[in-house]
Amino acid sequence: MKALRILMAAVALTILCAGAAFAGKPGAGPVIVMETNMGTIMLMLDEKKAPVSVANFLAYVDEGFYDGTIFHRVIDGFMIQGGGFDATMAQKATHAPIANEAANGLDNDRGTIAMARTMDVDSATSQFFINTVDNAFLNHKDGSSRGFGYAVFGRVIRGMDVVDKISGVVTGRSSGMQDVPREQVIITRAYRHEG
Repeated sequence: MKALRILMAAVALTILCAGAAFAGKPGAGPVIVMETNMGTIMLMLDEKKAPVSVANFLAYVDEGFYDGTIFHRVIDGFMIQGGGFDATMAQKATHAPIANEAANGLDNDRGTIAMARTMDVDSATSQFFINTVDNAFLNHKDGSSRGFGYAVFGRVIRGMDVVDKISGVVTGRSSGMQDVPREQVIITRAYRHEG
């Protein structure tokens, strides 16, 4: 009887720990393959917790919008940002901005993908970033423009080594912007993974 109680307690503890381990993490959803000139990154999107951001991102993916764009802002020990500029550093025309879903309970942890925006809370369009470290200061805190945060809508499920490689490239100034890779990091193709 004592052995059964110990076994039941161990099972309950395992279930509780597993739940805690996945709290604040993006769930299962569509998978995107992002091929770059430095390797392939696979992303799983969380359409349950971030339906607006995911629908927006998928619309751009399905249009081929990201094909030929670059990671134009790379800061080692922080994040890599792309989805807005082509290889000539020309900004691409986008759809209308979307509502910010940063209050969805998903955290800006290492390996998550989030919508980039200006100081206007609801200004995200096509640009995104992948967190290379845990960036708690980007999480939702309150309704102000500083505290609203950045909406996480998925996570890297394969290719974090590629993200880290991109994060380590040499950067400088270009076209009036800082932290631009000296050698371009190009998204050659982004598409839905069928399988």
